[in-house]
Amino acid sequence: MEREARAKGAAALVTIGEFARSSRLSAKALRRYDELGLLRPALVDPVNGYRYYDGTQVGTARLVAWLRRIGMPLAGIKEVVALDAGAAAAAIRAYWAQVEAETAARRDLATFLVDHLSAEEVEMSQVDMDRGTLGTLGIRYAAQSDPGAVRGTNQDAAFAGARLLAVADGFGERGAGASTAAIDALKPVAQGAVRSAVPAAELLNTLEDAADLAARAVRDAVAGSGAPDESGTTLTAMVWTGSQLGLVHIGDSRAYLLRGGELFRITHDHSLVQSMIDDGSLTEEEAASHPQRALLLKALVGGPGQDGPARADVRLQEARPGDRYLLCSDGLSAVVDGAELAGALGAADGPDTAVRELVALAHAAGGPDNVACVVADVVAL
Repeated sequence: MEREARAKGAAALVTIGEFARSSRLSAKALRRYDELGLLRPALVDPVNGYRYYDGTQVGTARLVAWLRRIGMPLAGIKEVVALDAGAAAAAIRAYWAQVEAETAARRDLATFLVDHLSAEEVEMSQVDMDRGTLGTLGIRYAAQSDPGAVRGTNQDAAFAGARLLAVADGFGERGAGASTAAIDALKPVAQGAVRSAVPAAELLNTLEDAADLAARAVRDAVAGSGAPDESGTTLTAMVWTGSQLGLVHIGDSRAYLLRGGELFRITHDHSLVQSMIDDGSLTEEEAASHPQRALLLKALVGGPGQDGPARADVRLQEARPGDRYLLCSDGLSAVVDGAELAGALGAADGPDTAVRELVALAHAAGGPDNVACVVADVVAL
């Protein structure tokens, strides 16, 4: 009787071979997905181990196949297939936005490397001439972190020193510790490993190492919290070498450059709304009031994430006398527009005045969030 019942149940299903053909997944892949708990068969014969599938599972199987074709890792697919259609669509959109953001960062780095290597001989021949023309460069700087007008605690951190400029915007239960840990991890790197004559390629490696140190420091800082993946921080930092600035950036804190009276944003937000602006589905004005404007695609967090730790963007920035840099958390950039930022930066007689004016502007706009900002001037000494 038991064998007859088992045969009757299997007869209402399809074999793994038939299901593989209809779902466009190989039998090997189906066996692997069963082992991972991603796509379980409807019935496994307890005697011979044969797998049988229900025809209603074809849609899920095809979705798995499509998600694999766009490169989504299995851990992410397992989460997506468990969601309803609307939530699954949102999750796929967020995944693809992250892919595009990472591709853009790699493209920027590749462009820099091509330009750097193409011009290397010219640059080397001009070093002495440039030093004679410009003299020695230095920076003057100021930093301020403020809780804002609404929040009772401050999870933002700001630091400005002779070698390092940094802001970090913490979030979650241990956000304050995360933001402080990220910046503290960069200080010895900036002080001990960077000098004015470091070649560009070596400096990029140093920045990568510094970003990895910051990521580990954040994981240590939030370890033991109830949900470590929900605590973390953004990080935007610049390392001064004496002739150029190395940038480390992850999240939606920002770096701006005021040069010749014009303000340039030199970082790209790792956020969902920024990805929607990039693909044309959202305008800058719409992004300001979007309900998911705070959703980050990349940040330094307590857990490794499904694809391992998120990678920070690193690049080099040419320094010129007269340049004024602003690093800030979104407590400033989200409530004060670019024109106001440019006006305040251009009018301030020095970095100390600038940071005070910028924090005052955030408060005048309601101060809904913590604010961190650093202002630095490049000067000829």
